[in-house]
Amino acid sequence: MLNGKVAIVTGGGQGLGREEALALGLAGAHVIVNDISPALESTGERPADTVVADIEAAGGSATANFDDIGTWDGAAALVKSAFAVTGSLDVLVCNAGIVRDRMLHKMSEAEWDAVLRVNLSGHFFPLRHAAEQWRAQAKEKGAPLDVSVVFTTSEAAMYGHLGQANYTAAKGGVIGLAFTAATELQSVGVRVNVIGPRGRTPMTTNTFGEIPGDDSGFDAWDPANVAPFVLLLARPESAGISGQVFAVHGDTVTRFAGWTEAATIKAGDKKWSDGDLLAATGSTLVPGLQIDPPVFPITVG
Repeated sequence: MLNGKVAIVTGGGQGLGREEALALGLAGAHVIVNDISPALESTGERPADTVVADIEAAGGSATANFDDIGTWDGAAALVKSAFAVTGSLDVLVCNAGIVRDRMLHKMSEAEWDAVLRVNLSGHFFPLRHAAEQWRAQAKEKGAPLDVSVVFTTSEAAMYGHLGQANYTAAKGGVIGLAFTAATELQSVGVRVNVIGPRGRTPMTTNTFGEIPGDDSGFDAWDPANVAPFVLLLARPESAGISGQVFAVHGDTVTRFAGWTEAATIKAGDKKWSDGDLLAATGSTLVPGLQIDPPVFPITVG
């Protein structure tokens, strides 16, 4: 279904990225498997090379890439290598991520910067360089393209997670970036969606420990469960899906509707008084709110 297409999967050597790269490769795309991970002690091979070998063994086509997408130049080199294959980049899956967990009052500047560099800049930089090419191609063609971008967030961005202020901030930024990108690139035929996957990966097991399966015969934590939805978003039939956020886990896919208005209070064409604002907040905005000792009165100039 993706014959003749070119795809990039960042962080494609292990876990979720590996399964996504395999799915795209088996669907006919030439996959640029981007992963900077060093050789594994168990095999002596770099994960990206192993995935490429698996795709080729199944009759597909792939290339390993070791550029650092957390840098401007590394991301540019990656995108350039993809366009060099056939002159196009049809699928961009930004999956690479790291964690440097620590309670926020102990988190270092280096731990903050490292996580935002990979998890947020590592989404923006490849997209930025590819978008420049896509806009030029659409202008030359005189018609929209058929390009799919899939970003990777985390449910931590929606609910917060203890010890992951850096990761949560980065993954929340991914969602905001995707909304803007979907709007800006719509006219040139580029759709941008976000998935929040769950899966048993080296990163999750290092963070939460080993995640066992169950006795049902279906392993809900198998990262391979996420790949079919990424493949769906890459297909031309998904051209109308953009600017969406999906949680993908096991046998379940959930679409999030974004921020919704939960409650509103109005003063009625007048400036709020301290007492009225406190009363309305406790009764409507946050029902049952008790402020003791009271934060008010305050004076708003």
